[in-house]
Amino acid sequence: MALTLPTGVLVNAPLHPRFDEILSHDALALVAKLHRAFEPRRQELLKARIVRQAKIDAGTMPDFLPETKDIRAGDWKVAPLPKALECRRVEITGPVERKMIINAFNSGADSYMADFEDSNSPNWYNQIQGQVNIFDAIRRKIGFTNEAGKEYKLNEKIATLQIRPRGWHLDEKHVTVDGQRVSGGVFDFALVFFHNAKEQVTRGAGPFFYLPKMESHLEARLWNDIFCMAQDHIGMPRGTIKSTVLVETVLATFEMEEILYELREHSAGLNAGRWDYIFSCIKKFKKNREFCLANRGAITMDVPFMRSYALALVQACHKRGAPAIGGMSALIPIKGDPVANEKALSGIRRDKTRDANDGYDGGWVAHPGLVPIAMEEFVKVLGDKPNQWGKQRNDSYGPKDWLDFQPEQPITEAGLRNNINVGIHYLGSWLAGNGCVPIHNLMEDAATAEISRSQVWQWVVSPKGKLDDGRKVTAEMVRAMIPEELTAVKATVTAAGEKTETYDQAAGIFETMALAKDYPEFLTLPLYEAME
Repeated sequence: MALTLPTGVLVNAPLHPRFDEILSHDALALVAKLHRAFEPRRQELLKARIVRQAKIDAGTMPDFLPETKDIRAGDWKVAPLPKALECRRVEITGPVERKMIINAFNSGADSYMADFEDSNSPNWYNQIQGQVNIFDAIRRKIGFTNEAGKEYKLNEKIATLQIRPRGWHLDEKHVTVDGQRVSGGVFDFALVFFHNAKEQVTRGAGPFFYLPKMESHLEARLWNDIFCMAQDHIGMPRGTIKSTVLVETVLATFEMEEILYELREHSAGLNAGRWDYIFSCIKKFKKNREFCLANRGAITMDVPFMRSYALALVQACHKRGAPAIGGMSALIPIKGDPVANEKALSGIRRDKTRDANDGYDGGWVAHPGLVPIAMEEFVKVLGDKPNQWGKQRNDSYGPKDWLDFQPEQPITEAGLRNNINVGIHYLGSWLAGNGCVPIHNLMEDAATAEISRSQVWQWVVSPKGKLDDGRKVTAEMVRAMIPEELTAVKATVTAAGEKTETYDQAAGIFETMALAKDYPEFLTLPLYEAME
């Protein structure tokens, strides 16, 4: 198998069956075109993140931007949405693995977000095979047979497809244009758009996207300009693409209306990405000696800084005629333990009841078994209405609410050990090619792993990082716990019939990143370099 590559494009990776269909000359030509046009801006925006972080580290707290005051005060709405995106009461998410795609489409959810990002381990095979899987699914040609001979195929009625490419900080190291690595997000978007956009329009649902981890409206503007060029390139009317932005960084909260404005021709609203949001808060204020969050389990959507962010998102969306989509509880069904299972399902019910009553138009789940519960809670509030776009909130939230980081306690030895355990377990699975992992009856992805290692780092560095028994969390304490938790993780993985080869490496990476003098920006960056 050989590729016919556009001038200046190199692919340094193995070609598995059908990869040449995805990595066609014309598809890679669009990748190259977008790279040449926009890579300098991506790099400028990544540098702007560093400058902004330095100001926060020096004590300058974020606030609304004075230069965008007119946008916040203006009278404008996002463009009308297609019928396929009017009803999104339950959205299911998951990686682009073949069986999972079929199960998600068949789950009964209104929408399915196929994920090339946080719930997908981005090795070369996963990324390109995922493109093959999406290509087949859109044309309803996808099928799967497991080792026991069970066949999976699409139902007649399936969820509306939305696709999440990688964030701005991630490269695709296997593909270069003029000697430069391409943006992972541009690569994912360009391939899926080139091969499928016209087919999706013909079928009446797409092309729709989710955009992750943005920190400013200028990053949204970059996506908007990419959308315009891509649509022009294939002769598609501008505004055909619709995209939902995940508000999963604390800085984006200060620019929610501006982000909607930049994407107003292509906007499908905002989503409250809670787990990355918590990670972002820790990362952005890590050098503030007054900042120290409690155990992860204590940081719920009901604590003040999370509650105010969630309600402000509904307000911003509905003010501008856009959908507001709630985030994901990490709870999943628990087999073999009816009591624990009922507790988990009750937690999901509470989560979706709160979102529906707050005005959200829908919410996320991570497992097909949770779709009926989530749907039931939204239907209780919405009735036969597809959404709550007309529900306006009159709350007044701002910096004092979003930066009031509580609670600070409890921090416990069990909480510390859980962070170490989850971090090692997830990293080991990620290195083995699985980016969506049930651990201790919670569905973990890169965002929750980021919280785990970031909290350990914070508790060691912060003077407030003390356990409830008075002991200060130290590097020595963490180093002593890592081999103990590694042993526990290996026992769990072995009991599940899985291999443990990657877990020693995972423990080493976790220790390096959790105890580094200078906080590493993203866990996935060194991990990606370590994988094929």
